[in-house]
Amino acid sequence: MRVALRPRSGCLVLCLCLSALTLLLQSLWVPHEMTKDEPAGRSPEDQGQRGLGVRRLALRLEALSTQVQRLSRERDVTQLSREDLSVILQSFRQDQQGLARLVEKELMRVAQKLDLLGRSHEHHHRSNTPAPHDDLRAQRGPSECEVPMDAAYPVCAEKVEFLQVRWQSDPCYAFYGVDGTTCSILTYLSQIEDFCPPRFGRNHSALPWHRKPPSNPEKVVIRTSLSQLYEVIGNSSSGPALNFMRSRVERMSERWTHAGVRMRQSSNRTVASRVRVLLYPGALAGSAGQRFEAMVERGGPLGELVQWADLSACLTILGHNVTLSTSQRQLHSLIGAAPGRGSCPIQRPLPFDLVYTDYHGLAHLQGAMGLAFQHYQCRFRILDSFGTEPAFNLESYANSHEYKTLWGRWGLRPLQFMTMFPHTPDNSFLGFVSEEAARADVREEELEPETYRKDRIAVVYGKQDYMWQGKLEYVEVISEELETHATVYQPPGHSSNLPGFITNHGLLSQEHFLRLLRRAKVFVGLGFPYEGPAPIEAIALGCVFLQPKFDPPHSSDNNDFYKGKPTTRQISSQHPYAEEFIGRPHVWTVDMANRTDVREALKAILSTEVKPFTPREFTCEGMLERVRGYITHQDFCSKSVPTWPPESALRMHLGPLGQSCVSVCRRSSLVCEPALFHHLNGPSAFTRLGLGCASMGQEVNHLFPAYNPWGRHCGLQQEPLLFSCAGADPSHRRLCPCRAHLPGQVALCHDCI
Repeated sequence: MRVALRPRSGCLVLCLCLSALTLLLQSLWVPHEMTKDEPAGRSPEDQGQRGLGVRRLALRLEALSTQVQRLSRERDVTQLSREDLSVILQSFRQDQQGLARLVEKELMRVAQKLDLLGRSHEHHHRSNTPAPHDDLRAQRGPSECEVPMDAAYPVCAEKVEFLQVRWQSDPCYAFYGVDGTTCSILTYLSQIEDFCPPRFGRNHSALPWHRKPPSNPEKVVIRTSLSQLYEVIGNSSSGPALNFMRSRVERMSERWTHAGVRMRQSSNRTVASRVRVLLYPGALAGSAGQRFEAMVERGGPLGELVQWADLSACLTILGHNVTLSTSQRQLHSLIGAAPGRGSCPIQRPLPFDLVYTDYHGLAHLQGAMGLAFQHYQCRFRILDSFGTEPAFNLESYANSHEYKTLWGRWGLRPLQFMTMFPHTPDNSFLGFVSEEAARADVREEELEPETYRKDRIAVVYGKQDYMWQGKLEYVEVISEELETHATVYQPPGHSSNLPGFITNHGLLSQEHFLRLLRRAKVFVGLGFPYEGPAPIEAIALGCVFLQPKFDPPHSSDNNDFYKGKPTTRQISSQHPYAEEFIGRPHVWTVDMANRTDVREALKAILSTEVKPFTPREFTCEGMLERVRGYITHQDFCSKSVPTWPPESALRMHLGPLGQSCVSVCRRSSLVCEPALFHHLNGPSAFTRLGLGCASMGQEVNHLFPAYNPWGRHCGLQQEPLLFSCAGADPSHRRLCPCRAHLPGQVALCHDCI
């Protein structure tokens, strides 16, 4: 029995069939992102012809279904006869084994009819109202709507099919002129993205977000005023975090301007170009920013704000043009993001030479820049307090070797991450500036003894109640020798949980806190927070820092705070930098569970007169020369091997079994320099070290280059992103690129400046 079908009813039946078949085929295709046994990021071509064919067919079916529904609503589809539908349905019944092949064959015939219908419909119903990119549509011709087959653009057809289905998923596609037709999609994919061949005589250098604006670089001049920065911060939205930054910049402005004057007088360098810099602390933007702001007023972490404030002042004094934003909406405006959800590239070339942000901001940029994110990621600098090791940075490697992290896997150059302290030489040490006891124009050696004499006071480092849990016996021993003060946040209407022998001042402003430290003899660490700026500032104000040691060391294996962080570091004390780079008499590290150990340390501290001390790298001058070196010499957009530091700085060392290059270099009072690894990644390096190689090969392994004495195998690094100072293995001796450093300035060497 045959049922008579009207044309519109036939379309409805066809749509239902197409939808059902699409669901079936999609159930056969598992996206590569969801397969656990394959590394992320694989292209469809790498997943086998069968999976690719099914995926393409499923996409085409969904696209055809969408076209049929759209056209059937707008006009009668008399071209689709009952015979067309019958042929398809009969094909399904005859050969279920060859379903995909037969459906594709039949639907190609239907697709040709629909394309003719679509062109006819477009001709009769095209709107006269121009869209933002209607100039692109005007250049199309009838013969230009065929999907090109070009080996240089292997994913063009797949991208076309994807956008035929998904072009309405993000308004940015319509903004760029996509309306669902093949012509509009091909125009977009060739002139806005670069997945299809150039059209209309254009080439990809003309992509709107690739073109460079007219370049007439200004010469940079060191400034002796922060007035421009005051205007920049003043134009930003107010809040506790920005108020803290503004207050810090104003309080330290005299030191910065004096440092600028001294640098201008002593500088004999070739004048560099002024760069345009965007500072975007993503932790202060959006919902995360609201939570951070609330924490600032309740004793939350201020270390990141210290670093952002000092970076902004440093860049301003160095003469660069600084823009500061803490708003996602403003970020989109500044970078020229297309309206929508971030699937499309930005509208114009990125107007900043450098973008300093954090992990939160990196995600915001990726969500706003589309394809342009990868193009411009070499300009990003990521403020990362605790560091990101190379093994966590490369997603495919981290996944396959189970380097689990909540933060890494961005695939940047490891030196683009900038740390609070020089604990991860694979990253760049940015640092901050400590509060100094001396006035800006008085040097430490000119101080009179009365300037650094102290009261018999201890100030405990811990602004929230939970930091004191389990530590009261330790603090009680200290209170036997010193009047003990605290600055613990106390909510309104709540009584203090601290014992009576503690004088709690509540949460103090930075100015009042520094005033208290100037009186104190000892600054007492409780074990947390880790690696903050406060101990360095206390030492700069003449305090002795007393801190607990950790046995066993804290790490991501045994500590909730470090769990998920992209580092394998073993933290031996609350502040490893203070312990290793400063040490006694300014820093004492004790077993806080051992009362005798604590008492003996206090006795020695009280019998010693300690002057204020600031390592050069934490002075204004030190930060200025370090950041100037980075901006002048670090070029992560270049495809060539690094040339800074120069090869003359290299001190090649062969480590013992089971030691990282961080340890190997530090043992010789040197620092590991990852930018020099490429000089060791060849046969000549093994020869210079007197190693005979029975075999040699390249591998993707963050321990390489390395030597395995069992079998005398010499391993070379295949993936430059995995050159790593961190990492050790009991079966390998690592080849380590060490270098010397300037006194008090780990980031620089004599050959670096």
